[in-house]
Amino acid sequence: MELPDPDSVPRREFAKAAVALGGVAGLSACLGSDGDAGGGGNGDAVGGGPLDGVPAGDPGEAPERQHAWDDALDRDDAGNVVPPTHHVLRYVDVDRGDAPRADARERIEAAFTDLERAFERSAAGLLFTVGYSPAYFDRLPGTLPESVDLPAPRPLTGLEDPSIDEADALVHLAADEPAAVLAADEALFGEATAANGVPMTDASDLFDPVDRRTGFIGAGLPREHRDVDGIPDDAPVPEGAKLFMGFANGFAASQATEDRVTIEAGPFAGGTTQQVSTLRTQLDAWWSQESHAQRVAKLFSPTHADEERVGEYGERLGSDPGVADLPEDAVAYAREEGVVGHAQKAARAREDGKPRLLRRDFPTTDGDHTGIHFLTLQESIGDFVAVRDAMTGADVADETGVGSRINNGILQYVFVRSRGNFLVPPRGLRALPDPDPRSEP
Repeated sequence: MELPDPDSVPRREFAKAAVALGGVAGLSACLGSDGDAGGGGNGDAVGGGPLDGVPAGDPGEAPERQHAWDDALDRDDAGNVVPPTHHVLRYVDVDRGDAPRADARERIEAAFTDLERAFERSAAGLLFTVGYSPAYFDRLPGTLPESVDLPAPRPLTGLEDPSIDEADALVHLAADEPAAVLAADEALFGEATAANGVPMTDASDLFDPVDRRTGFIGAGLPREHRDVDGIPDDAPVPEGAKLFMGFANGFAASQATEDRVTIEAGPFAGGTTQQVSTLRTQLDAWWSQESHAQRVAKLFSPTHADEERVGEYGERLGSDPGVADLPEDAVAYAREEGVVGHAQKAARAREDGKPRLLRRDFPTTDGDHTGIHFLTLQESIGDFVAVRDAMTGADVADETGVGSRINNGILQYVFVRSRGNFLVPPRGLRALPDPDPRSEP
């Protein structure tokens, strides 16, 4: 891909393009010789030198839960967690060479620890998780304990035919500063010998990259990045919207807590499961044929549209999307209204009134097309399947005049391209875990 002229586009747009490009070229472009693209123009940073304004970290302060990000992140005025802006998903095979397994594990853990030393555990520094797929555990002796629900990913409805992500591991890197994400990426998987001025243990020979995906999240970013397929160039995406569909997300009341998604028992207690679906969105009709009220009805509910609960992009909702007070019988509701909302359907899968998924998804323009990397954390993959079934609303389509896609939430605009399931172990087991660590010699 070609980078835009940094003097002709907003800094955020250039930074997003640099993260998507990746590698030394992306990091060099992001830093910039004059600092306009971020990083303060520190040329040494390309080789792993300090990054201006990016704080170093202390591995001793890292919690045992890899996925415990919320306390390290800011909250907006409504109390919603503000996620890091820039994201990289690195799908890799691991430990496929001749290195003794114990040595490989030690080197990989040292590299992760060095990364924690190089970057403060915050959006201003770097947040990351490491997860392992069913395919990784299947090629090792032993079986996962019953306390871990990690089936192989599969299509979940007749409406989807995703490719299956079977890379051994997924490393998720996230930060507000694009140079921090790129420097960490290069330190783990490239040729950099240091990151943010901290020497890095070289474990790159133990990682065999399979895929690299990128994305971003933040108010105004979707509006800035409409120059791709899947959305009209003149789509009136509000400045405050975090999604290409024109609305905010991440409402606190619709998010499971980190406690709720944590595995409670067994050798992987303190870990979680992670599901990542790459979704492609086709939003030409969404913006050219639907009114604002129709978009609200399909994303939230017709009640939200009738009562004008949402506002321009969700600012009236505060921290609660307001789906808990809708009629429990979505089938009867859809039969009467002729349409059912996406959030309304998903809320049916709540357990004791509480959400089961912690969403950390983010928009993407990978492949120069609008999309979403739909990343969720949950105690078991079964939780995700239950929520996905509720989102699909097959029962609603079967028993009402609502079609399998048309007027059934946002299904007609979203298409699943790939899916992967991963176990995110507790921090002490994040480097090449065995299926059952209790059986290790």
